[in-house]
Amino acid sequence: FFFFFFKQKTAYEMLRSLVGSEMCIRDRYQRRVHGESPQKNFMGIDLYRAGRIRNRRFRQTKTTDVYLRLLIRLYEFLSRRTNSRFNQAVYKRLNQTRTTRYPVSLSRLSKHMRNNNDKIAVVVGSILNDERNLEIPKLSVCALRFSERARERILAAGGQCLTFDQLALRAPTGTNTFLIRGARSREALKHFGKAPGAKHSHTKPYVRSVGRKFERGRGRR
Repeated sequence: FFFFFFKQKTAYEMLRSLVGSEMCIRDRYQRRVHGESPQKNFMGIDLYRAGRIRNRRFRQTKTTDVYLRLLIRLYEFLSRRTNSRFNQAVYKRLNQTRTTRYPVSLSRLSKHMRNNNDKIAVVVGSILNDERNLEIPKLSVCALRFSERARERILAAGGQCLTFDQLALRAPTGTNTFLIRGARSREALKHFGKAPGAKHSHTKPYVRSVGRKFERGRGRR
């Protein structure tokens, strides 16, 4: 009996141009085009930085809210036809998710508008009440949404609650406005995600209280 041992070809012997991370067998396939007799060979392409590139494309909204989509179309038109960076910023923030449209409390709003009472405060998000703030100055505020108590306190102080279509008529290029955004690191974000206790979950649970008798395991460990 005769045994023949054949040496397996290496990647370099198969194609010498493959080096480093590119040492792989490229998929080749042939496609026949109607009306063309010769066959064309298609090969793979090299990925820049192994495909680890962040997606920096502009995010388009996925909301089904008709009124929000109308506002997005309005500010898309204004950002395209004017050179105002204000309109571009508002258009970008209108396309954000509801989680990233951070809310602003009345205390934060009054703090930022302390020396800008003559301007219109613009918040692409919600305005919420803060019971710790006892006095609210007279403000003109434009926002996507106002809580019921926040709207009452702003109007009681002699201020105004504007919508974005009213703002577009009053200040088409954002003149005499003050753009505000809420804090990103909120305590509420710690409760978002997988259920507390699930595998690989780092979500903070909602507990009734913190102490010896609450949310403690029983028995031996």
